Amino acid sequence: MKPTVLIVDDEKHSREGLRAAFDDKYECFVAKDAAEAARLMQDVPPDAVLTDLRMAGEDGMSVIERALKLPQQPVCIMMTAYGDVDTAVQAMSRGAYWFLQKPVDLRQVELLLERGLKARSTEKEVAVLRTRLDRKFALGEVVGSSAALQRSIEQVRSVAPSNATVLLLGETGTGKELFAQMIHQASQRPKGPFMAVHCAAIPANLLESELFGHEKGAFTGANERRVGRFESADGGTLFLDEIGEIDATTQVKLLRFLETRAVERLGSHRPIALDLRLVCATNRDLLQMVKEGKFREDLYYRLSVVPLRLPALRERVDDIPLLLAHYLRRFAQENGVAEARLSPEALGVLARYDWPGNIRELRNACENLAVLRAGKVVGPADLDPRFAAPAPALRAVVLGGALASLDKAANEKQLLRQALLSAAGNRTRAAELMGISRRTLHRKLLQWPELEAESPST
Repeated sequence: MKPTVLIVDDEKHSREGLRAAFDDKYECFVAKDAAEAARLMQDVPPDAVLTDLRMAGEDGMSVIERALKLPQQPVCIMMTAYGDVDTAVQAMSRGAYWFLQKPVDLRQVELLLERGLKARSTEKEVAVLRTRLDRKFALGEVVGSSAALQRSIEQVRSVAPSNATVLLLGETGTGKELFAQMIHQASQRPKGPFMAVHCAAIPANLLESELFGHEKGAFTGANERRVGRFESADGGTLFLDEIGEIDATTQVKLLRFLETRAVERLGSHRPIALDLRLVCATNRDLLQMVKEGKFREDLYYRLSVVPLRLPALRERVDDIPLLLAHYLRRFAQENGVAEARLSPEALGVLARYDWPGNIRELRNACENLAVLRAGKVVGPADLDPRFAAPAPALRAVVLGGALASLDKAANEKQLLRQALLSAAGNRTRAAELMGISRRTLHRKLLQWPELEAESPST
């Protein structure tokens, strides 16, 4: 459909001449005064308004003010006489796109309409994308209802509105970057940038420059000034993944930023004050690294103002069927194919699998099935052999200082007994030791109530 343009001018030959000039490219409507323009705007909201300033009755300023109150603001261009430039500038300060002096150059009008409409279209696309982004990373959109996941989500809800530094802990593939983005979207600065840096993917000799930037000539090969990721994230959130991989020099500069909220580019001594939220993540044991002298203790405590542990997939077994259904549907839609469906037997095999790669491994498996088994029912024979293999569920449980490996499938009752003893009767801790959810542990205790009686209470 052609964009709609409303032309408002009390001089008939002027408004009709403009309509004739642009009628082939735009759907043009004309009005002889502000009152008629108001009626037309209600009937057919225009994409652009081209109005004279001086007219009988209300002037062009009132036309523009009404237009800018429409749900979808049109591009407003004012036409003025030579002596009305100050008024036209005032109209631009209120939201008009541009102004032209009469007699107008038709080519100039055409260029302004094209540029203005293109800018409005881009703004609409950005608004749509932002809405989708808000929805994608909204806390309510996380798939899963397990107690372990809900605890993490509640922690995000609590910490997101603050400016506190967050340290995300968890195994590879548990969704740490997704949670960082959720923290950003639920924060006080969701319209600011979200910058993600994977520290392990950047060579150690380049990481400092990548994070903090450098001045021209700061080192060999620094042929121009470079703005670092910290500066680029100003007003938003900087996510540093695999923070345990940064070297000692970068650790010092990171600590300095946390203390001063300012950075210095390499080759410069001028501090640059920044306003950003820092979220870090690691799958390593930073406290152990501190003991080994590989990570600064003062930096650790600065980063872990709010430590937030993300559960592994084996700790949220109840969520596996929901995640499988979600990703099979999603990848079918993305690839334009019919949705693959899991048979009860195949679902049982996948639900019993240990998922060492966590959500990332599950997504990969679903994408594979969505493409190769599109529109079909997936049986156990269609699954990768690794899923059907006996789960390597030899869980390590500390008992009286000894490390006993128990085959969960063969001796589950004994494993549960030792987990409860090791956890001194604490159900949450026992569930963690077994690698299951607390809800699953509760169901197992209903089968063997004598076990709880045997364990010490906490």
